[in-house]
Order: sequence, then structure tokens, then C-alpha cells
Amino acid sequence: MSGCAHHAAPLLDADEQRRAGRRLLLTMLAGGLLLLAACWHLFVANGDALALLLAGAASLLLAAPTLRAAWHSLSQPDLHGLADLLVALAIVGAWAAGDLASAALLPILMELGHVLEERSLLGSREAIRALAELGRGSCRRLLPKGGVEEVDNDHLAPGDRLEIHPGDRIPADGIVLDGHASLDASPVTGEAQPQDVAPGSPVYAGALSLDGALRIEVSRVGAQSALGRVIELMQAAESSKPAITRFIERHASAYLTVALAVAAIAWFTGGGSQAALAVLVAACPCALVIAAPSTAVAGVAAAARHGILIRGPAFLEELADVDTLVIDKTGTLTDGRLAVQQIDIAAAAEAGAPAPERLAASLAAASSHPVSRALAALGGDAPPLPLSGVRETPGMGLQADSDWGRLTLGRPEWLSRCGCQTPAPQVAGSLAGLALDGRLLAWFHLADSPRPEAAEALRQLRELGLARQLLLSGDRADTARALAEKLGLEAEAQALPEDKLAHVRAEIAAGRSPLVVGDGINDTLALKAGAVGVALGARGADVAVAAADVVLTGNNLLRLATAIRLSRRCRAILGANVLIGLGWSAGLTALAAAGWLGPAGVLSAALLHNVGTLLVMGNSGRILRYRED
Repeated sequence: MSGCAHHAAPLLDADEQRRAGRRLLLTMLAGGLLLLAACWHLFVANGDALALLLAGAASLLLAAPTLRAAWHSLSQPDLHGLADLLVALAIVGAWAAGDLASAALLPILMELGHVLEERSLLGSREAIRALAELGRGSCRRLLPKGGVEEVDNDHLAPGDRLEIHPGDRIPADGIVLDGHASLDASPVTGEAQPQDVAPGSPVYAGALSLDGALRIEVSRVGAQSALGRVIELMQAAESSKPAITRFIERHASAYLTVALAVAAIAWFTGGGSQAALAVLVAACPCALVIAAPSTAVAGVAAAARHGILIRGPAFLEELADVDTLVIDKTGTLTDGRLAVQQIDIAAAAEAGAPAPERLAASLAAASSHPVSRALAALGGDAPPLPLSGVRETPGMGLQADSDWGRLTLGRPEWLSRCGCQTPAPQVAGSLAGLALDGRLLAWFHLADSPRPEAAEALRQLRELGLARQLLLSGDRADTARALAEKLGLEAEAQALPEDKLAHVRAEIAAGRSPLVVGDGINDTLALKAGAVGVALGARGADVAVAAADVVLTGNNLLRLATAIRLSRRCRAILGANVLIGLGWSAGLTALAAAGWLGPAGVLSAALLHNVGTLLVMGNSGRILRYRED
């Protein structure tokens, strides 16, 4: 059975724990031997020979794993391997120069750099672990024959029904069957305000019930839940390599050649072995090693905190370059639900008869058609009026007998067929009429309303450079164009999935980088073809969510602009990290080559190169402080 909780792995896996433990033990032994050698040299007469032997033993303890890593990097070059190779050359050079103390101290100080790198990695893993803890625990599962059982979240499966009390965390994604409550869903959706849920509302694993009791039906568990997807995306970002990192690694051999050339120049121009070895240590790209992963993990984590799931750092980069918006209408730019926008009263009801809105709502309550549901909402909390002989003609309308006469509700053609010959007005949306004994009482104009935040979201996107905005809809031309004119978009109506794909490809062929936003199965092809595809996750079709590069868990269109702003911030910080890493290494290398690091140049370089790593970590941490309301 599929588990619900996304288990948090240990911060270091078994192999990493063994390697870290072995490195720590060797570092402690080497440090102890080096300290003993120093004491023997300073305080014991004629102890230089033994001190030299102890220093040599200390250098050998840590040299072996460094040399082995350097040898491995020759066949699989990357930034880590380049750093290992330069340190190994420096150790061998120190041995050749007879400087056993430096050969021992150098790997100890470089180990400090590894600790800093792992601290950055563990910080992201601690965040992942904290998220995973939200899905762990137990819950109350309703039994088919009645009663409740306490089960571990791992044992849940889609279709299970759960009982949620105030103070409980939602153990899996699901749909509310019964009850009302306010939920704190900020870990998943990024929304700071409590989310009010009622029957039919989606809920997400990790959300906290603040008040009210609920019964929910589980829809997704484990890695398929919104919380599980956040965790997987953060784990993927950990091992990511953005384009700038791949570029540097492609030129790693040239970097190594330059470092060796500068070291040789430093040696032969009078700097001696200390200057040459200091150059090799200073050129280690340790800050570059963590520049990309620390930025990617921080960016994906900050996005997830805002309810934006980004499938990988490549799409985090692509978001910074989008310049065109291609967006679906129904369920994406609009709520996806019909609502009465206008009522035209044609004739007053008879004395003592209810208002036309009340009559229409009472008759519509007998049908489940989307138009009927919108009309039934006009009745509010009032109970339907007593009607008899209710008859529905699918796709046309309803008739019923009331205390005031025969009611007819439905499309203009239906009213005409039932004896009401009043001409229907020309409208852009859906139209329903209400007649009493063949006399028209009212026309009801219905339309799919734009989301409350739609206009503001589109304005923010224009400010970010997405001036070209195209609405692609399968609806009628008049309906799509009316909405497009209201929101200031271009519109293409009656677009089939292949038509949407063709439009997106045309935008790309014109040299544009389209951001494609949708939520339905008919949007899948376009989502895959766009520079970046964004799906609305809460109500979006599963196949659309799977095809998208970015998923908005809270369905808030304002998060489109948030994602682009965050992407551009991450790109700027990544560029700064690369400049810090390269600049620090280049500056330190120049100082080492000039002999300005002093007589202990190797050790000074080893200490100072870790400062670059700290600067990169601090700069990446700025992303985690990014917050939009």
C-alpha cells in the first residue's frame, strides 16, 4: 500500500555518514600527530627527527583520500574534482619541498572548506526534513461498516475516508466531504491567510486544521501529494547544475592549465615552492562548487514557500527570460464556474408572487446543469419554493407548476418552444429566460467570471516585460473576446489542443519565449511546447500538472509574477556567486603568486580560500529571505 508520509531520510545517507566519520577520525588523528610533532620539536632536545616523522605520518593520513579523489577526478572531471586535484598537487609539492608540516596542515585546513560546503548542503536537507515531518504521524480512518481506527499515515491509500479534528494536520491530499474549517496551508500553498474549506474543497497534506471538524476523502498520498512533490523538487535541486556551472566545468582543463602555469611562473620568478604551492591552493574553486546548488536549493525552497512548485533549476532559469504570456481561459483565467452577471426584468410578477430571481432559483434547484447551479445560487440560503410536476429537457431547460402558474426556465429556444415568443437579446455569454404562463419575466445573463486577481496579475506581468498576452480558448469567439477586451488581451477562440500547440510554436518561431499557463487536458500539448509551462495544481487535470514545468498549488495567478521575480533574483544572485567565487580565487591566486601571503603562504591560502565559500553561502541565503504577501 502506498504510504502517505514522505519519509525524511537521514541528513546524510549511510555511505556519507561512513565517509564523514572516517574523514573526521583521520583529521583528528592527523591534528593530534601534528600537535605532538610541534611539542616534540619545541620542548624536546634533539627531537627534530621524531617531530619530522610525526609530521610525515600526519600528512600521510589525510593525503591518501585526497590523492584517491584527485585520481578519480581525472576520469570524471567536475568542480569538486578540480579542487581535489589542485590540493593533491599542492600536497605532493609540499612533500617534494620537504615541508611536511604544510603537507599535513593543508588537508586539515581544506577539510574545513568541506565542512562549510556540507553545512550548506545539510541546511537544505534540514529544510527538506522539516517538510517531511509535516506528513508523519497517525490519523483517524473511518471504517466502511462504521467506527474509527487509528492508523499510521504511511498506511493510507486513495479512497480512504478520514476524520480531522481541530489541531490535526491533514495527512494526505484530499477532498472535503463534510464539515467546515479554517486551515493553515502555508507550508504547501504559500498563502499566509487561513484557508476556509467546505464540502468539495481540496485540502493538502501538511495543512493544519485551526478550527472545525472535517471528513475528507484521500486523493493523493506519498510522493504524489503536493507536500511530497515539494520535497522531491528540493531534493532534485540539490544535485542540479545550472548552465553557468556546466560552462565552467567544460573549461575545467583550461582552468587547471592556467593555475599550473601561474604556479610555475611564481616558482621560477623567485617566489619559491611556498608561492607555487600557495597558488595551487588559492586556485581551488571551492566557492564555485557550492555557488550553483546553494542558489538552486534556496530558489526552489523560496518558491515552494510561495506555493510555486518548480520541477528543476533549469526552469527556474528559463522563467527569468519569458517575454510572452499564452493563457487558457476556463478554469485558468476564470473561476471555471458560471455566475449570473446581469438580470433584465421584462415584466413584473403578479401581485403576491415572488420575485423572478426567487422563482428561477427554486426551479433551477431541481437540476444539476452548470447553468441551473448558477441560477440556484440566486436563492441564497432561502429554501426553494414548493413546485410540482418538475420536468427537465436535457440541454434545453425546465418546467414546473407553481401556485402562481406554469414556470418555464431555460434557453431562448426552449422558451419559444413552450409558447413564449419574446425575442432574445444578442449577448456574448450564456442566456437563460424565465416565463410564467408564457409571459416572459426576466432574462439572466451568465458568464464565467475572471478570477478576482486576474487583472492585477496581468498588469504585473506586463510590468515584468510580458507585454504580449494571448488568450487561447476553446469557447465561442464572442465569449472569449468579451473577456479578452475586459482584461486587455489578444484572443484566439474555438482553439482545439492542436491549435493551441500551433500558436505556441508560432510564438517560439517568431523569436519569443512564451510562458504557457493552463489547467486542462486540452492544454497539455501547449504546456509541453512552451519555454515554461505552468499548471494550476489545485483544480488542474492530473495530466496537465504532469506536463507542466511549474505548478501553482494555490491557484493564485499573482504567483506567476512572483515566480518570474524570484527567478530573476536567483539568476542575479547566482551570477554574483560565480563572480565572488572566480574573483576571490583570482585575487587570492594573484596574491599568492606575488608572494604577499607571507612565509606560510600555503596555509594562509588554505585559510583565506574558505572565506570565499562563506561569502557565497551568505549571498545564497538572501534568497531564503525573499517574501511576497
